[in-house]
Parts: sequence; structure tokens; C-alpha cells
Amino acid sequence: MVNQHYSSHQPAYFQSNDEIDFKELFVALWQGKWTVVAFATLFSVGAVIYALIAQEWWSSKAKITQSQPQDMSSYQQQVKQFQPVFDIYQEDGTVLVSDELDGLVDTEVLFQRFIDAFNSSSNKRNFLESSEEFQSFKAELALISDPEIKKSEARKLYSEWFQRISAKAVNPKLEFSPYDVLFQSTTQGSSSSLLSGYIRVIQKKAHADALNNLQAIVNGKRNELKQQKLILESQAKNKLLVEIERAEYALLIAKSAGVNKPIQTNSDNELFGIDMGAKGLEAKVKALKSISNLSVIEPRLQQIDAKLDMLKNLEIDRSIQFQTFRFLENVEQPITRDKPKRALIAALGTLLGGMLGVAIVLVRFAYRREEESN
Repeated sequence: MVNQHYSSHQPAYFQSNDEIDFKELFVALWQGKWTVVAFATLFSVGAVIYALIAQEWWSSKAKITQSQPQDMSSYQQQVKQFQPVFDIYQEDGTVLVSDELDGLVDTEVLFQRFIDAFNSSSNKRNFLESSEEFQSFKAELALISDPEIKKSEARKLYSEWFQRISAKAVNPKLEFSPYDVLFQSTTQGSSSSLLSGYIRVIQKKAHADALNNLQAIVNGKRNELKQQKLILESQAKNKLLVEIERAEYALLIAKSAGVNKPIQTNSDNELFGIDMGAKGLEAKVKALKSISNLSVIEPRLQQIDAKLDMLKNLEIDRSIQFQTFRFLENVEQPITRDKPKRALIAALGTLLGGMLGVAIVLVRFAYRREEESN
């Protein structure tokens, strides 16, 4: 009975250690408010200091798309001047126009080559090697003594900077989507100047690549024509030798038959025709042996020689100006930084400090409650 009476008058929080009185919890938090405030203030100050000293990163952007015909007119003229060399001229006078050069002036192809060159790791590396700003980051690697760690950190550094240079489609679902080109750097000015400089480098490379591709195709055609000429000349020489030998045999037969003047044999299928007579055959043999222009035997050599002569007189003008892309939005200095987000860092620091302060107060409350229950 005594135990029952004692049990009925116990406080609620002694009846079960698992039960929490929210009023007590609130009181504990209120009593520990200065702890929460202290931690929130401490973390807030730390976050602000970090946000102020953290490395800044700014991104400059530009929007580009494929060029228009007027941007490519000079290059198109350079390409099309070689068109007759690639066309096929038939014996009946018709011309089969070749499309071998069409891909060189395709604005979509040229623009995609510019984008590929812009995103090329090799081109990024070469450009960064000439950048003083990147070299200042790279110089920190000299402080690392371990070769393996130094090599690993160098790869990491290059990889991080490669990601700061990019060209991405605005809408990948569109067939002819514009592209955003971006360069991230440590200051407003350097990000825009580096982006402009990198665009100029890639533009120059795209310009040279386009002309080099034209030169390669022209050189390939020249070599092809030379090979064709060698084959046709060989065939013509062999054909001439056969004709001379036939005429000589026919001359021998005509002399043996006593046929000195032309006669009517009514046979065009004889291997060694003597219709011309001995005197005519002698003249024929002499004429065949005097032939120096093989085009008389193989007319196609004339067309090849004409194309080769044209190629000798045509040159690629590398000083011409043309654009493989055009700007929709020019390069400008960024207005806001990418990193650090100072307001967000300060807010998160304050929140984290407050949460830690609350956690400490609650731990103290739980520990004190456990001691009182014992």
C-alpha cells in the first residue's frame, strides 16, 4: 500500500524516461539561448571571413551560331575556282558536276568544326600554357616534391580548368541550336579577355583548317590526275607501238604482193590491211613513228593536261577573311560572380552554428534530466 501511494504521487517525468515535456524543453532552450546565439555568431563570423577570402570565380559568356553566306563569300570563291578541275567533261559535250567540294563550304559543317576545336582539350591546354593567370596556379605545383603527387595534382589542375572553358548548345533538341561559349576566371576582366582571346585563337585555327582542307583535297586531285595521266600515256604508247607494228607488217605484205598504190579490197576486218598500198603504208609508218603528242592517240589526255595546267595557275589565297560562326551575343564582362556566394555562405554558416548551439543545449538538458532521474 505504501509503495502504491508513493507511486501515484511521482512527477510525470519520473514515470518514464522516454517521455519529454515540451514545456521543459522550451525552458531549457530559452535558458541556453546565449549558447545558441554564441555558436550562431561564431559560425556566422567564420563563414563571412571565409566568403571574403575565398577565391572568386567569374564567367564571361557569348552566344554564337553558324555563319551566313555573306560571312563565307571569300572562302566560297576560293573553293569554287577549283570546281572545273573536279567536273567530268564527256565526249558528247555534257558536264557531270562534281559535289566533292560541297562539304568544304557547308556552313553547318564549318560551324561544328569550330565548336569541336573550341572544346578540344589539346587547344585548351595550348591556350592555357600561354595564360599568365593559369601559370600562377600552375606555379604552386613546384612546391610539391613527390613526383607522383605532383603529376596527379597537375592532371587535376588541368582538368578543372578545362571544365571552365566550354561551348554548349543552348537547346540540344534543336537541329541548328545556337551555342553558349564560356570562360571562367578569377576576375571580371580576365574572364572576358580570356574568352575573347580564346575565341580569336580558335577562329584563326578554324580559318587555317578550312584552307588546309581545301589544299589537301586539291593536292589529292592533282595526284589523282597525274596518276591518270601516267596510265593513259602508258596505254597510248602501247597502242602506238601496236599500230606501228601492224603498219610495218602490212607494208611488208604490200611490197611482197606488189601493191604500191591504194586498192579496193572491200574488207575492213583484215589484221594487216594493204588497202593503202606500199607507198601509203610507208607514209603511215613514218607518221606513226613521228608522233610526240600522245593526245593524238588518247584524246582524254588533253582534258587531264588542261586540268593540270589550271591547277598550276590557281593558288589558295590565305589572306582572305571569312567567319565560320557569327555572334548573336558578344563577349561582355560578367555582372555577378559564380563563386563564392557570400550571402548564401553567411546564411548557411549562421544556420549551422545555430543548429550546433541547439544540439549542445539539448545534450546538456538530456544529461541533466538523466542525472535528476537517478
